[in-house]
Amino acid sequence: MITRYKKSSQRRAVRTRNKVRGSSDRPRLSVFRSNKYIWAQVIDDSMGKTLAAAGGKKPAEVGKTIAERALKAKIKRIVFDRGAYRYHGQVKILAEAAREGGMEF
Repeated sequence: MITRYKKSSQRRAVRTRNKVRGSSDRPRLSVFRSNKYIWAQVIDDSMGKTLAAAGGKKPAEVGKTIAERALKAKIKRIVFDRGAYRYHGQVKILAEAAREGGMEF
């Protein structure tokens, strides 16, 4: 059964992703957040491949880890995909940590 929240969340995510596309030049940094954990993936939408991924409980650590792994894969410039989440709290901390780690978006 799909709840009202799930439907509205999916609509918000689709609306965001229609504006944000990842390419081989600038892959997409996608964020997923649960109540306890946060995950980030660097995705090349043209090939449909995940290039780097990280997850954990602390968003600052996840941001630094994803930046390290992306730089190791020679990816510096990305497009940030916040999904259905607002840009504040854990999502903002992850984004700022990724910027400090050397990512440009």
